[in-house]
Parts: sequence; structure tokens; C-alpha cells
Amino acid sequence: MAKDVLCEVTNCHFWESGNQCGADEIKVVSRKGRKAKDIAETDCGTFIPKG
Repeated sequence: MAKDVLCEVTNCHFWESGNQCGADEIKVVSRKGRKAKDIAETDCGTFIPKG
């Protein structure tokens, strides 16, 4: 399992300095049902906007 999760989305609630993700868990979801064929068909389901 990854120890460091990098994130460039600075307006995410979990974003931390150094592009680190501070969430306890990361949820990756598919835009096309339960299978994705490439990165463009996936999203971070953990994202919560800051503020």
C-alpha cells in the first residue's frame, strides 16, 4: 500500500503542504461503472472542497 499519496488539488480539504494528501483513506472511483480502461475514467472519491 502506498505510504505517501500525492495530490495537486490545492482546494481539497485534505490537501497538505508538499502536495500531500492528509486523508485517512483514499477512495478511487470509476466514471464508467465498476471498470475503468484508463486514468481518464477514474476520479478521487475522497475529494471534499475546502471551506
